[in-house]
Amino acid sequence: MVKFHGLNKIQTAVFISGAGSNLKNLIKFSLKKRSPIEIKLVISDNSKAKGLVYPKKYKIDYKIYNFKKKYTAENNIIKVLKKKKIKLICLAGFMKILTKRFIQKFNGKILNIHPSLLPDYKGLNTHYRAIKNKEKFSGCTIHYVNAKLDSGKIILQKKVRIKKNDSPKTLAKKILKQEHILYPKAILIVSANL
Repeated sequence: MVKFHGLNKIQTAVFISGAGSNLKNLIKFSLKKRSPIEIKLVISDNSKAKGLVYPKKYKIDYKIYNFKKKYTAENNIIKVLKKKKIKLICLAGFMKILTKRFIQKFNGKILNIHPSLLPDYKGLNTHYRAIKNKEKFSGCTIHYVNAKLDSGKIILQKKVRIKKNDSPKTLAKKILKQEHILYPKAILIVSANL
């Protein structure tokens, strides 16, 4: 097992838009000895994102960008990512679609977590749609980000059984638990190639 010390940990940025439970989970993971990452930066497109409590709590630098002018926002983000020597970007409930140009600059270094078993149910309202279609299973997927929505190469998936009495809310809760297990596992796989 490779030992990671502060010096050679992979400098990582996490992008969020909402509650930040995956961010909180990734921060806790990053503080473990066996973790290959150090979270240097949190980026959000939403100044009211509840998840912003975590960078404050753990004293991690964070920045908020208005995506109304997407190119300007992305240019500014690219500058700060370069300045911080970021080598890995983890999207964790980030609700903006990044441009092809941005993705190409960090090709193979952007991960996303999606609450369905891709390629099924790309986009939004995944739990509602899976239940409506009477699926027996849903789950979550960690994948590389490419220019097409939720279409990058899959790294890991975890199946979750949908029960008859599940609502989108109860299913979301079950899947979120699995997301918290899956994301660190995916980072351990990806970090070997960074």
